[in-house]
Amino acid sequence: MQNARSILRLGASLLAATATLSLLAITAACSTAPESTADRALLSSDTSAFLTRARTTDPSLSRFFDDCAGYAVLPEIGKGGLILGGAYGKGQLFARDGRLIGYCDVSQGSIGAQIGGQTYGEIIFFETDAALTRFKGDRFTLSAQASAVALASGAGAATKYADGVAVFIMNPKGLMLEASVGGQQFSYQALADARSSDE
Repeated sequence: MQNARSILRLGASLLAATATLSLLAITAACSTAPESTADRALLSSDTSAFLTRARTTDPSLSRFFDDCAGYAVLPEIGKGGLILGGAYGKGQLFARDGRLIGYCDVSQGSIGAQIGGQTYGEIIFFETDAALTRFKGDRFTLSAQASAVALASGAGAATKYADGVAVFIMNPKGLMLEASVGGQQFSYQALADARSSDE
């Protein structure tokens, strides 16, 4: 009887892991940059509005914008699940001077205590050129221990970089028992490559 229970538990774990990998495979197959000009314009508008709200919510973020090597903005990440969960969102990558240099997307799979769904925005600041270059490499991943700071007045002043990055989230909506950013995977597409795909 005990062996049968062990087999059932193992089977359930394998099924959950397979479903998570399938989710990540599906999101990885999506184009990193929005596929149409209209969709790119919409993402740019959403990103600009999100940045305005972030700066208004926490003026102390200015020190990150002024001193970072670059930053990624993902204005809306959708996350949901019941035990087995996943998240996905698209965003833009900017140089220190605010110039758009490319597109990025994030995917995340998780297994654990979680119920419901949630949407939130995320900003990732890169402390050095080396950290920014790593992000633009193949499938950049935040460590399992990575944590995000909820944006509020003064949050930026009290936050420090960890492993070359500082992560902020804002406007969480919905029901979710956990909102960890650990294990998030990112892909990147340079602006020039996104433009050439239109031709």
